[in-house]
Amino acid sequence: MRRFLAGSGLTSLTALALIAMATPASAEVPESTDPIKIANFDWTGAVLNTKILAKILESYGYNVEVVNADYLASIGTGLPTGDLALGLEYWDTTAKEAMAEADTTGKTENLGPLGPKAKEEWWYPTYMKEKCPGLPDWKALNDCAEAFSTAETAPKGRYLGGPVTWGGFDDERVEALGLNYEVVHAGTDANLFAELESAYQRQAPILLWLYTPHWAPAKYKGEWVQFPEWTPECYTDPAWGENKDSAYDCGKPHGDIWKYAWAGMKDKWPVAHKIAKAYQFSDDEMNALIGQVDLDGKSVDEVADAWIAANQDKIKGWAGQ
Repeated sequence: MRRFLAGSGLTSLTALALIAMATPASAEVPESTDPIKIANFDWTGAVLNTKILAKILESYGYNVEVVNADYLASIGTGLPTGDLALGLEYWDTTAKEAMAEADTTGKTENLGPLGPKAKEEWWYPTYMKEKCPGLPDWKALNDCAEAFSTAETAPKGRYLGGPVTWGGFDDERVEALGLNYEVVHAGTDANLFAELESAYQRQAPILLWLYTPHWAPAKYKGEWVQFPEWTPECYTDPAWGENKDSAYDCGKPHGDIWKYAWAGMKDKWPVAHKIAKAYQFSDDEMNALIGQVDLDGKSVDEVADAWIAANQDKIKGWAGQ
């Protein structure tokens, strides 16, 4: 899968050379040769964002280290301690509490939104409505638990959640809403979508965690389950909502995807900090890039290199040139 992008003739060295020609001739850049450690998470969009920014910063002479990191732990411990310098995808849907806690430390900096709007929720293919006509109302789920069951979970329905490290409170949601479902966590992002593809091709039952920005909601015809709308009180006040004795009796929040940095980054690597703060994508642009990797079979490197080569003016703008 590591090949040239068809029709482009670009290699990693070529793409980096193009950026290097646009790099400001400044004796102060890089300001430090210490590695800028960027957290790398386990879904395609996050891997792409990390790769693209790492390549841009390297072209400015920075020593960059991409570190595979636990999503929630990275903002809770890695960034406040300076063990990590950057994390590019903290979703309002699943990291809201962790971000709020990080903000109180004074040791992290919110660099603003990445650009795309985040939605993560339970999802089912539309062909399942024949077996569960009360959907998308969440109250129909128990009436259809058997329709969503597997040999391993019957008589309970099966809900395929994301990897445990993504958070999201799905196990708590099932208990709080009294859902007759077993939560089975996918091991990886790839496992999640492989199961969806297999089930969809066979018109087999599946209820799973889906998210956007991503290509899947456009490729597959389906609907989001409509849970009670999230409010802050739902996650903090058991007396709120359907279940007066339990929190998390609602859906996930929606919102932005945020970039975070170690608070010392702006002083240690100010140009890199400026670039990271300005770094943004649109929903459509990110969906297309993810699709090139997941659907077209291109490598992360070639997709990143092609994007960089085509966006020189934007990159120079991010650096303040």
